[in-house]
Amino acid sequence: MTLLALLALLAWIYLYLLHGQFWQSGPELAPARPATAVPVDIIVPARDEAETIGAVVQSLLAQDYAGPFRVILVDDGSTDRTGDIAIRAANGDPRFALLRGGEKPAGWSGKLWALEQGVAHGAAPVLLFTDADIVHDPRHLATLAARLVTPERGARLDMVSEMVRLNCESAAERALVPAFVYFFQMLYPFARVNDPLDGTAAAAGGTVLIRREALERAGGLAAMHGALIDDVTLAGRVKRGGAVFLGHSGLARSIRPYPRLADIRAMISRTAFTQLHYSGLLLALTLAGLAVVWLVPPLALVFGHEVAALCGLIASLLAVLSYQPTLRRYGRGWYWGLALPLIALVYMEATLASALRYWRGTGAAWKSRDYGADA
Repeated sequence: MTLLALLALLAWIYLYLLHGQFWQSGPELAPARPATAVPVDIIVPARDEAETIGAVVQSLLAQDYAGPFRVILVDDGSTDRTGDIAIRAANGDPRFALLRGGEKPAGWSGKLWALEQGVAHGAAPVLLFTDADIVHDPRHLATLAARLVTPERGARLDMVSEMVRLNCESAAERALVPAFVYFFQMLYPFARVNDPLDGTAAAAGGTVLIRREALERAGGLAAMHGALIDDVTLAGRVKRGGAVFLGHSGLARSIRPYPRLADIRAMISRTAFTQLHYSGLLLALTLAGLAVVWLVPPLALVFGHEVAALCGLIASLLAVLSYQPTLRRYGRGWYWGLALPLIALVYMEATLASALRYWRGTGAAWKSRDYGADA
């Protein structure tokens, strides 16, 4: 127990002091206007989004942006009234276009195929990819564009992405959604993503503003057509030849509800094993590492003696402290940090379930599509 407790403490000292200060839950873009308001095509892939699409379209058409922009909604074979509701929400606005998406080619993910059709339909030099459950403050597009045209550490940015504020109303969301954001920050420290000299690359797919030329230089969406974690894949390809920015958004929020624990668990397990490249070895190492980081400290604190208990106490305090900025972002009390070991267990179980689903041959599923174990 003492050796494991010491290992956990060393892991937390590294995470807290040397891991890109991931726990700070920043940066966040302040509202701004670009010096040059370039034309933008806003592309929204949508499949069975009748509950949210009206508010999304209205928020996009209400953008206070000095340059020309269009909203291109790609209806990806919806079985509800997504397209019709979007048309009504647009209320005849000439800046809105609805595309009825074609049949998805084999090997493509549904979202990327919808985005590909939207990209081909437009011609603007800048593209905004945004999900069909995200509503935008009128200042959002201008703020994103201002960040895109502002050099980062002397480097010209090719892509700006934001982790939008996720829905956090139900009991399940209050318990698990802040942790989802926190774990994402831990996996991809934003400071490292934003450092042009660091190889870490990531994006949050709900908001991605990208130069068309950068997308083409990265091989276009066709070069990553089967990617299920498309945002991170795109960021990696773009960062090979340019600079990217990833931050938190105070001007966009998801309105997709996750009312039950099972809903959030399904969201996690959908691509968790994909993140591990379908490797059993990486799965085992990941679960072992998570156990050391999250489970050993409280166990050592309660059941260990002297040195082990002290290591467990310090590691647990670092974990609780590191969670506070994210909890404040979502308006949750500090005491939720004490629940991190239990929350981590939920994420560990969902990751294992993702692997079991893959090994059974069913793969990832989303919006009535099963991509199979070979996706």
